[in-house]
Amino acid sequence: MSTEILSPMPGTIIEIQVKAGDEVVEGQELLVLEAMKMENPIVATADGKIKEINVKVDDKVATKQVMLVIE
Repeated sequence: MSTEILSPMPGTIIEIQVKAGDEVVEGQELLVLEAMKMENPIVATADGKIKEINVKVDDKVATKQVMLVIE
């Protein structure tokens, strides 16, 4: 079963801390989204392996955009 990590708000990706294939645990910080001049850490909502990363640093994202997939 896959878990999609969605953007909670529009913003810009300023840091990605994982790569495809990495094992992650629930609560682990995956990336940082800058929105309204604040840095918002985005964390894993489940244990698993990073299946895909759909964003890169400096990408603009929309609310509910799929940024990562954990399997």
